[in-house]
Amino acid sequence: MPKREPGTRACTWANGSPEYLAYHDTEWGVPVHDDRRLFEFLVLEGAQAGLSWITILRKRPAYRKAFDRFDPRKVADYDRRKVTALLADAGIVRNRLKIDSAISNARAFLAVQKEFGSFDAYVWRFVGGAPKQNRRGTLRAIPPRTPESDALSKDLRKRGFRFVGSTICYAFMQACGLVNDHVTGCFRHAQLGGARRRR
Repeated sequence: MPKREPGTRACTWANGSPEYLAYHDTEWGVPVHDDRRLFEFLVLEGAQAGLSWITILRKRPAYRKAFDRFDPRKVADYDRRKVTALLADAGIVRNRLKIDSAISNARAFLAVQKEFGSFDAYVWRFVGGAPKQNRRGTLRAIPPRTPESDALSKDLRKRGFRFVGSTICYAFMQACGLVNDHVTGCFRHAQLGGARRRR
């Protein structure tokens, strides 16, 4: 559990709710190398399109239950009956396109695992195998997309993934720690490998 020292600050976006703050302090920007967690974030970031992230965070427990704890092998086998059940589940975002894409993405995810050995091995190639350490002084300085997210988006779409535009891909990269986009004044920036600010 990261320790917040007295007098330290978090990224301002995290101050909106207890859920945001907990997510910011314990998950956002932490490097993820577990394929099931990577698949979870891929589904959740796609589900978030057009919505606020707090909406998805609050629905996350229901998503984990509805999508078999994001086991891509199980999700890849979902049939029409399962889709009907998901569309009736008020705990998740009941959007047919997003539900269908989660299933087709699970199949594409399995294909990537087969080709590269793991999705982890595949996706970390886009940042050279290590977190990209950014030094953003303000939230305004954080771009919605980067050349790396453009490349990831293009390659995922070529492989049949959907709801993987560059902006969604960059949010995925931020969440899974492929990039450290905590602002330099945030206590997590240094904890996650960012250089400390000069005095």
